[in-house]
This record gives sequence, C-alpha cells and structure tokens, in this order.
Amino acid sequence: MPQRLIKDRSIVDDGWALVRDAAQSIPSSGPVIVPLSAWKSRRDELVARGDVGVWLAPADDPAELAGDAATLSLVAVDFPQFTDGRGYSIGRLLRERYGFAGELRAIGDVQHDQLYYLAQCGFNAFSVRPDRNIDDALAGLTAFSDGYQLTNARTPWFRRRVAATAEA
Repeated sequence: MPQRLIKDRSIVDDGWALVRDAAQSIPSSGPVIVPLSAWKSRRDELVARGDVGVWLAPADDPAELAGDAATLSLVAVDFPQFTDGRGYSIGRLLRERYGFAGELRAIGDVQHDQLYYLAQCGFNAFSVRPDRNIDDALAGLTAFSDGYQLTNARTPWFRRRVAATAEA
C-alpha cells in the first residue's frame, strides 16, 4: 500500500521515494527525494533526470538551493523531532526570500498540532508520521481561523484593520 500524505488540503498517495541517507543508492526510475548533500554532489546528473526533489535537514542552509528554486518541483524539510522548529524558518526562507513556488513538504515527526502553523509558513504538503491518523491530522489545517502575526498566508490582523478603516 502506498504511503499517503496531505497535499493542498487533500489526502493523496505519495508517488515519491524518500532517500534518507546520502550513501544510499538512488533509485534509477520514479520520482525521488534526495538529501541536500546528494543533490550538491550529483546535481548535474539529477537535474538531467528531472523527477528529483531535495530534502533539507534542520541544520542545512536553504540558501544552497537558491539558484535551483525555480527549477525544483519539490523541496522537503525534515522535522526530526516535534520540538525542533528550525524547519518553519527554512520554509519561510524558501518561499519568501528564494521564491520557491513548488511543493514544500514537511517530513519526519509531523503531527496534527503543527499543520496549521506549517501552512502559515508556506508548506503545502505534509508527510504525517505513520503511527498517526492522517484524517485527524488533516483537521489540524483548520484548527484556527485567524491570527495576528504576518505569515506567508496572511497579512497581520492590525494591518487588515487599518486598511478597512482607511477604506471606510
């Protein structure tokens, strides 16, 4: 049975193979997500292949993908522990500073409580832990209706209020 994930607020089958270890062999066919180190060492070969995404560990610098942001169709960000929040910043940097417009996927210890906030940082795909109920996790995207802070998905509440007052 194929792995399932949440993508664009729907549950879909995941057609991508995730290569966790840079020393691991990369499948010769089918869409694959490789570690940043494998991307850097085999970039030309992987670009020619065309169906390759890259995953970033919390300590990886997203600036290393800045030149490839327009050509990559998928970037995954690893959350090795629920309490490790560095991936939120990586997601915002990829979207806002480096202009990445493809699928931004959260992988690793991704749980229901994180999905709403990850979406606010620009993530549109979530590989939920296999021991968690994916249907329950999907509900996490609608756990809140609004927020005060500036995010990738909305203007801060106080700016919306000032704009509404100026229009009236």
